[in-house]
Amino acid sequence: MANGSARKSSIKASSRKSFLLPSSVIIIVGIILALTYQSKLKPPPPKLCGSPGGPPITAPRIKLRDGRHLAFKEHGLPREKANRKIIFIHGSDCCRHDAVFATLLSQDLVEELGVYMVSFDRPGYCESDPHPNRTPRSLVSDIEELADQLSLGSKFYVLGYSMGGQAAWGCLKYIPHRLAGVTLVAHVVNYYWRNLPLNVSTEGFNLQQKRDQWAVRVAHYAPLLIYWWNTQKWFPGSSIANRDHSLLSQPDRDIISKLGSSRKPHWEEVRQQGIHESFNRDMIVRFGNWEFDPVELENPFLNNEGSVNLWQGDEDMLVPVTLQRYIAHKLPWLHYHEVPGSGHFFPFAKGVVDEIVKTALMQSIN
Repeated sequence: MANGSARKSSIKASSRKSFLLPSSVIIIVGIILALTYQSKLKPPPPKLCGSPGGPPITAPRIKLRDGRHLAFKEHGLPREKANRKIIFIHGSDCCRHDAVFATLLSQDLVEELGVYMVSFDRPGYCESDPHPNRTPRSLVSDIEELADQLSLGSKFYVLGYSMGGQAAWGCLKYIPHRLAGVTLVAHVVNYYWRNLPLNVSTEGFNLQQKRDQWAVRVAHYAPLLIYWWNTQKWFPGSSIANRDHSLLSQPDRDIISKLGSSRKPHWEEVRQQGIHESFNRDMIVRFGNWEFDPVELENPFLNNEGSVNLWQGDEDMLVPVTLQRYIAHKLPWLHYHEVPGSGHFFPFAKGVVDEIVKTALMQSIN
């Protein structure tokens, strides 16, 4: 029996390596590239906001314990008048201005539920200082410091969209006692989470374009190469790094076409400190070896004093729906909401933001 189990584990491990490419292959290629193109592998230093020749500081910022600064933007009711306070965490290639859950939330609902929301630039984005050793846990520390310095109280809500979901999972792991509720919307999934079955990981991975599959492998096995990979001109790097919309589903393309430039009015500011400490760092964290596995988390609200909601479009090509369905199955205490005929940008559709926010806040009331 023991030998049989060992054999199955060996087969599974071998299959996973073939699915994501043996690390040795990328390491060998990386060594060759490093010796040949050493000067091009190292990213340039970030252009810190407020430094000589760097971008200007235009946003309010807090100073964190480690000396970094975190830029933020407030929405809704004034802090002192609000009954419910939400920290919004933006996705990749976005910033504090892209708080769709604040900008599209109806004023009637803001006043009815007493909503205050704060969005912030994650490290390296827009006007927040980079964090070269960023992890899901370090971002949780930033969020807790932001809440404390803004006097948001002993408990607050967290809403993570897309890549912002990594921090939302981190909050559930590390500071559940500070949470009034958590909402994850189209959150990213790491194919390398320990407890994702091989067939689930494989299906999601194979739905990505080949260029993105290779970018995932590089980010995981050879993160020191990711800057070169996403900036060289020999072959295409990550689709998102190159802001290529060809990977999007039709519902997402329709939304982008309808919104036009209004969807990203601060497009140029997002990467103003450099692509490496913003987008590339996201990739390294997302596909790295996490300190924990979200699939193993336990219900933080055993007395129903709060709730965890997960929203997902079934035509999302950035985050395959099969991954979310598996997570929802493994975490039955999580409230799963699947939106048919929708892609990654479904919150931009009329009325969706109101529904998501109201669901999160009303569940905690009930």
